[in-house]
Amino acid sequence: MRFASVMHDTTPLLVRVEGDRAQPIAGATALGRDTPSSWLAQATAEGDPIPVAALHFRPAVPEPSKVICIGLNYVAHIQETQREQSDYPVLFPKFASSLAGAYDALPVPPESEAVDYEGELAVVIGERARRVAREDALAHVAGFAVANDVTMRDYQYKTHQWMQGKAWDAVTPLGPELVTTDEVGDGTGLTLRTTLNGEVVQESSTDLMIFDIPTLISTISEFTTLMPGDVILTGTPSGVGFRREPPLLLGDGDVLITEVDGVGRLENRMVSER
Repeated sequence: MRFASVMHDTTPLLVRVEGDRAQPIAGATALGRDTPSSWLAQATAEGDPIPVAALHFRPAVPEPSKVICIGLNYVAHIQETQREQSDYPVLFPKFASSLAGAYDALPVPPESEAVDYEGELAVVIGERARRVAREDALAHVAGFAVANDVTMRDYQYKTHQWMQGKAWDAVTPLGPELVTTDEVGDGTGLTLRTTLNGEVVQESSTDLMIFDIPTLISTISEFTTLMPGDVILTGTPSGVGFRREPPLLLGDGDVLITEVDGVGRLENRMVSER
């Protein structure tokens, strides 16, 4: 199944997407802590279907309590950044305010001169998880979405911590839908692709993650409780713009498309804030 957090005119809705139609769901207006997997499995329809074209897609989860991101989770990306592989995942946070909708314009801030793309598969937690064993981790997944960890590289590298380059407001598109595990499986074997102005700049498989999804959930839940609606960005493959020669960076008017086969497609235009 495919669920989305949307606006219809000025009304927030949680909908189940079925082709070019969206069915409003009773009892909630967005995905989040109050819509665990057990609730979604029994969700009931309310009102008439709405054409998808009439909807504005919000971030798949508009207000997650946590957005936890994984750095350096593909070997080829580690090689292009000239870093060393770690035996523990590289973790950093974003905030709910960092998120944007699947088709929203993304701001290019005047403070940064090195705005970069990072296409990623996102995991949405479906059931409370604390100290979860790796073999039990997938039972806590609601499903998957597409994300792009748009990054201000000059700010990222101001210190050895990355948050100031990663958590800018409204630059991380997430969506367009939450695709449940019964439709897309466990997140393995999915092709991830990023396109900039019609040119494919990243293409890889989620099979090439160093730390797979069960390992990430087990590792994170060891130190913090993951709640329904929490989001994990699983890392980007090689091909980022900052490490190209010359660098390929994002600017006003650029069109960024991020796809994960079987999950969805984001399309975002970069717009200068100057």
